[in-house]
Amino acid sequence: MNVRRLIPPTAVAGAVALGLVTLSACSGTSDAADKNSGGKLDVVASFYPMQYLAEQIGGGHVAVNTLTKPGVEPHDLELKPKQVGELADADVVLYLKGIQPAVDDAIAQAGVKNTVDAATLTKLEEHGTEVGHDHGHSDAHESEAGADPHIWLDPVKYAEVAKGVGSALEKADPDHAADYEKNTEALVKKLGDLNTAFETGLKNTTTKTFITTHSAFGYLAERYGLEQEGISGMDPESEPSPARIKELQDIAKHDKVSTVFFETLASDKTAKTLATDTGLKTDVLDPLEGITGKSKGHDYIEVMRSNLAALKTALGAK
Repeated sequence: MNVRRLIPPTAVAGAVALGLVTLSACSGTSDAADKNSGGKLDVVASFYPMQYLAEQIGGGHVAVNTLTKPGVEPHDLELKPKQVGELADADVVLYLKGIQPAVDDAIAQAGVKNTVDAATLTKLEEHGTEVGHDHGHSDAHESEAGADPHIWLDPVKYAEVAKGVGSALEKADPDHAADYEKNTEALVKKLGDLNTAFETGLKNTTTKTFITTHSAFGYLAERYGLEQEGISGMDPESEPSPARIKELQDIAKHDKVSTVFFETLASDKTAKTLATDTGLKTDVLDPLEGITGKSKGHDYIEVMRSNLAALKTALGAK
């Protein structure tokens, strides 16, 4: 995945080293769930989709600290030494490899026993700028592909990840295993209901094509028979070529696209310019990389239901 403004490896190594030195200086490590978190399991989550799982499944037995604060674009995260120290001192680390290179590097060096990579809990697939869509164009942008890490935007895959996270918490804190199992089952049910709502709501639509800021919705598109057209690729801040803009204008006309979607944590400039130039509407389709005051909902389920409503309107659901 193309990610901008990566931290130089030397900077990451320095931050990790400083964080680990800080840890060793104050470490008389004790068992899981028996540290400075009031007896709770100390869980560090890399960004919001991992935080949500930890909070929903862990409930009152966990203290969750998130590396990516609200309003920060996760792809751009730079870790402070203090954060690296918190990471190394966690009982459980929950992250998604491939989204945040700085986090990946720090976790690799932190050596936390209970480290859970959500990418290993379901099957990752390759998605380019679009899914299953060929208009006869040969623009290089269209062929961009790689292991797509945006698994949380597919409720079915997210449920698979939830089950794996539940098992990890049970292993790390066996005294509360029954509660983790119960909470996991409840979350999986909510995600199942969400999946049903998407299946039903998007079954009959005027068009199957949607245009969005960056290619975060490949799994969602594939799950519900839609066709994603990303203005940029996997990197929300990359600039599309003039040829790609022309291609999107052609696709919009050919597929009767009504709306260009933008998102809350990335610039909406290109999306709104494209919409103006093609006479299309704009709306928000949230990749749920973080919850802020601009989010159309207070948590994952609420924002996903807002996404569904926006897609139904844009695609002409019947």
